[in-house]
Amino acid sequence: MTALHDLPAIELSRMLRDREVDPVALTAHYLQRIAAIDDRVGAFVEVTADRALAQAAQADAAVAGPLRGMPLADKDLVARAGVPTRYGSRARRDFVPERSDELAAALDTAGAVNLGKTATPEFGLTGYTETSFTPPTRDPWNTAHGAGGSSGGAAAAVAASLLPLAVGSDGGGSIRIPAATVGIVGLKPSRGRMPIGSGIDSLAGLAVTGPLARTVADAAFLADALHTLRPHPFALTAPDPGPLLPAALAPRDGLRVGVTTVSPWDDDEQIELDPAARAAVEHAAAVLSAAGTGVDEFRWAPVGYAEMFRTIWRASAARLPLSEADLALVEPITAWLVQEGRALPATRLLDALASAAAFERQTIAAFAPFDAVLTPALAQSPRPIGWYDRENAERNFAQQVQYAPYSSFVNVAGLPAITVPVTTDGDGHPVSVQLVGRPGGEAAIVSLAAVLEAHRGALPHPPLW
Repeated sequence: MTALHDLPAIELSRMLRDREVDPVALTAHYLQRIAAIDDRVGAFVEVTADRALAQAAQADAAVAGPLRGMPLADKDLVARAGVPTRYGSRARRDFVPERSDELAAALDTAGAVNLGKTATPEFGLTGYTETSFTPPTRDPWNTAHGAGGSSGGAAAAVAASLLPLAVGSDGGGSIRIPAATVGIVGLKPSRGRMPIGSGIDSLAGLAVTGPLARTVADAAFLADALHTLRPHPFALTAPDPGPLLPAALAPRDGLRVGVTTVSPWDDDEQIELDPAARAAVEHAAAVLSAAGTGVDEFRWAPVGYAEMFRTIWRASAARLPLSEADLALVEPITAWLVQEGRALPATRLLDALASAAAFERQTIAAFAPFDAVLTPALAQSPRPIGWYDRENAERNFAQQVQYAPYSSFVNVAGLPAITVPVTTDGDGHPVSVQLVGRPGGEAAIVSLAAVLEAHRGALPHPPLW
């Protein structure tokens, strides 16, 4: 008999709807998984078992929908009333919010069952989930390695089947980096697609809400469900492009894909592409071509990106409500980003925002001949715990760029992107690629990712399964 945690989320949703599984029993099953495994992974920073079971007992009273009774968890950047919400920071170690954020409240209304808080780096600022405040979050395939970030806890929880699905946020790769690191699917939606976490109201439009899942269809299922969560009638969204699940279940024909291993950081940092990452791109291109997709080399030479992004990232950190006393408690990279950001002249930020808008237009125009552009997901293999320099902030930032140079530009351009594992390396670890779509073009990249997934077949489970 197949264990509940081995079933796709789509099937669990159907079973919950048809009363083939009880929300309390499903919640208890996942809580037992967390208790048995998470001390080796570090995906959760707070498990709210009693609240989850009570919520599951009331799930049937919620409006019928795809998430009713579904076990989920909050990334520890999402405030939930009455639950410690620490933002991965010692400076917020005692914070217990009185009100929930829009996302938490909307998921409650949809009948989802919240199991607790998943780990994130401090204020979600880095692409790895290791702090001096909490134990590191580990890759379930090799627990000597980190899980990436900033949705590292969410990705690790899904990879280890501690959750069937997870909701992440992505301001510079924070869904796709950990998804690729731990070998699951991560979908960053277009700017404006999601009613909650649309990106329209964030600095430079970078940060959006999106799904992490073990399969392309499950990621599409959760994206569609998130699209229905409207906090109020005037949510800032783009026109509705329609559901994604049909594209995952019945991939489209006649699509065209451009292939590149160029990143916008190439003229600023020493980017060295791991042979396994290059081989994964070549493999994906061959699979898509054999399936009837038009595949062409994409010649792209972006310039001037690095300084623009650095400026905006520092400015975003400057907005954190941290006092001088708080800055003495935070990670060195957080303090550096905040201090650098607060010292920026307004004219420099305005110039960077203008450059970002120009980069968005140029990138959309350059990508326009293609339904999707295929790139590596990561430049390097998963990094060992402790690899990032925690004391030298500038070197730390450079290391993050060298690991994941293909992520942040997608946020600046406001485009959708999906990472999907396609091969394995010499140690049996999944290796992923990224597909970047046109504005509102999630259906095309989901369709292409489904083709790649079908060719790959089922991945083996991580060793601690």
